[in-house]
Amino acid sequence: MSNERPTAEELRQGMTVEIVQDDADPQSEDTEPIVGEVGTIYGDEVEGPHVELKSGVVGHVRSVVTDD
Repeated sequence: MSNERPTAEELRQGMTVEIVQDDADPQSEDTEPIVGEVGTIYGDEVEGPHVELKSGVVGHVRSVVTDD
């Protein structure tokens, strides 16, 4: 998987991802991404895969966090 935004098919429960919360403006410079583990994958949308993290936060995946 590349550093580009993944598709919903590439995601798995438990993966660590960086998301933009649903109520945040994804184009804003001030939008802070949230990092967490994928709990539920809802599917692909224009803004990126729609997921719910295990913490309960819902949003669109910006990238997968790798263990470097």
